[in-house]
Amino acid sequence: MRIAIFTEVFLPKIDGVVTRIIRTVDQLAELGHEVVIFATGDAPDTYAGFRVVRAPSFSLHKIYPEIQVGLPAPSVARELANFQPDIVHTVNPVFFAGYGALLARRHKLPLLASFHTDVPAYTKELGIGFVQKPSTALIRALHNRAQLNLVTSGPMMDTAAGYGFRNLALWPKAVDTVGYHPDKFSPAMRNQLTDGNPEAPLLIYVGRMSAEKNLAILADVMPLLRQKAPGARLAMVGAGPQFEQLKKCFDPAYTVFTGYMSGEPLAQAFASADVFAFPSLTETLGLVALESFASGVPVVGARAGGIPFVIEDGDTGLLVDKDATPAQWAEAFAGLLIDDSRRHSMSTAARAEAQRWSWRAATDALVEYYEECINRIKPD
Repeated sequence: MRIAIFTEVFLPKIDGVVTRIIRTVDQLAELGHEVVIFATGDAPDTYAGFRVVRAPSFSLHKIYPEIQVGLPAPSVARELANFQPDIVHTVNPVFFAGYGALLARRHKLPLLASFHTDVPAYTKELGIGFVQKPSTALIRALHNRAQLNLVTSGPMMDTAAGYGFRNLALWPKAVDTVGYHPDKFSPAMRNQLTDGNPEAPLLIYVGRMSAEKNLAILADVMPLLRQKAPGARLAMVGAGPQFEQLKKCFDPAYTVFTGYMSGEPLAQAFASADVFAFPSLTETLGLVALESFASGVPVVGARAGGIPFVIEDGDTGLLVDKDATPAQWAEAFAGLLIDDSRRHSMSTAARAEAQRWSWRAATDALVEYYEECINRIKPD
């Protein structure tokens, strides 16, 4: 099968959406499919042996500097026409991937769209709530050009339906259980993340540091947590538009900001923590929670968005109400940090849960969805 993938985000940026794309493309390559990736920004020339076509792009400097907005370009249209794909897959069609949806319609190509980022919800968190209604109308119009719209969690099925998306289906969750593993625990990494206090209870956050992740609440949580779990520390792994601002909010005596990590150091960071802190209220899935599970680390997350689709409350982690106070968050964290037996039980359950979800199974399901889209527009 010849597959054209249009995406709003791609390497060198790393987030849950990019991770899903690259892991999926890896699997598509192993399965013998042909892929061309249409991307924005400073994307590499190739990935997994497939060409990457870069679109002219500009940065959303003040709103979200990490995002590169791709522009419609004749060269992109020519490349798509020359490739002659069997199907077009648009990942989060808004601007550039939205252009991909329009090109698919123009060339009468089967179209599948996938919904990974709740853009209307993010507009409020980013302080641009005035664009919520027009953004909802835009993404609804683009998604509804597709024969199928995939979502990444059960709760987001309801969200997408509420926005008026039609023809919805679930793209199964998946995680790398080889790269992320409890055996990746590293005394040296634990020492780094605790600033030389490896015996202290350790929370970790891994991911983008931006307003929609609700990370500022942890600055209020940590002093309360230390009253229940003396010496508790927080490791913040990642980068983003709020990185410098957040560093000013936290007590440097108990907080380590590592900056961006990847590969083996990232796997070690996950496995060397006690509990993963996930206060975001806008996740469509939360891949980092699955990566934490694979590392044998339970997650305390918000009962919001797609997170309840990942965390089995009381089994693989704990869910906290989305309007919970800092004291309630502290109580949840403390309940695991000071109870070794309960935490170890959840660690075992989390690892077992992660092992149920492979990238190959998720990609096999995606290929079946591609075939369904193709069959939907075949003439009788």
